[in-house]
Amino acid sequence: MNVVFISPQFPPHFFHFVAALRERGVNVLGVGDCPYDALRRELRESLSEYFFTPNLHDIEALVRAVGYFTWRHGRMHRIDSLNETWLEVEAHLREAFHVPGLLPADIARLRSKLGMHDLFKQAGLPHPDAIAVRDAAGVKDFARRVGYPLVLKPDVGVGAARTFKVSSEAEVDEAFRGPPLAGYVAQAFVKGTIVTYDGLVDGNGHIVFTTSHEYSDGIMESVLEQRDLAIWSHRQLPSALDTMGRKMVEALGLRERWFHLEFFRLADGSFVALEANLRPPGAFVVDMMNYAGDTDVYRLWARLIAGEDLRGFRYEPKYHVCHIARRTGRAYRYGHTEVVARLGETLLQHATLPSVFTSALGDEMYLTRHRDIEAMREAMRLVQART
Repeated sequence: MNVVFISPQFPPHFFHFVAALRERGVNVLGVGDCPYDALRRELRESLSEYFFTPNLHDIEALVRAVGYFTWRHGRMHRIDSLNETWLEVEAHLREAFHVPGLLPADIARLRSKLGMHDLFKQAGLPHPDAIAVRDAAGVKDFARRVGYPLVLKPDVGVGAARTFKVSSEAEVDEAFRGPPLAGYVAQAFVKGTIVTYDGLVDGNGHIVFTTSHEYSDGIMESVLEQRDLAIWSHRQLPSALDTMGRKMVEALGLRERWFHLEFFRLADGSFVALEANLRPPGAFVVDMMNYAGDTDVYRLWARLIAGEDLRGFRYEPKYHVCHIARRTGRAYRYGHTEVVARLGETLLQHATLPSVFTSALGDEMYLTRHRDIEAMREAMRLVQART
């Protein structure tokens, strides 16, 4: 089996996916914008071949790369990156080489906020109303219908980049005096807690495993206000969330993919669909899944790609795992050495986050594990306590 893996070196821990494929006897062929000699040793040893190109947005260069692999190794069976940035690239390459998976038309529909809005509405999933942004008058008319505040965001985007809130007609006018809002949507603001529904679906649409994570703040607030964000895993999946998550996976028509679905949990405990991401969750959340359930979802994904029937797999979280972030230059009550000492054996990892994550997540993270939710919250308070 031949699998093309785009950008296997980033995020840095995704080399585990490549290594897991190689363990299953898969021929893994990498395409990346990092010189071969700069790849970590474990990744080099897991790749059968690697094609370097300085620009992964250059579709012609990637077509040449996959054409070369085809000449050398025969038909390509899968093309993936598991990375939001390269979803369109993957789709174009699949179409060019007749490889199963999401194609450009699918990506255009499923990554678009308005596309999701229409799909959720058709599926009967509660979702905040939204319109395409064309002019200030249209946004104001929309606000008269749904009320302020509104969220203005790119129709296709990730991590709350270039997203902001408007709370009055004056703020709408101010927004239109700034950079152009072409390709934006206006969405009704929902006050709630972000809760995710994450997992894998097989080639027949059967969900292999699911889990859920909760955010201490919204990503938009974290980016705009530079809050200290924490993300933690649930030991038990709320039944209402599981029902809605399964309904969304079915509506999206996903096959043989990771999914990272986001919902708002409202004050009354009900859930409202926010958006769907056709990839694993970001940052170190995949590692959090492993620590929570004492398992290896990197290898689970590789088994899925290799064609193994995983309907008997059971994922049982034993711990709450928490991703606790801090920001450089901010004065915290406890220094790193004291934090490490106080966390003790509950500390799993400490790392500096790649710069692409820092606006939303912070500059450094502490990954901790706890059986008790209150002990987890105490760890959050310890790490993020200010002076």
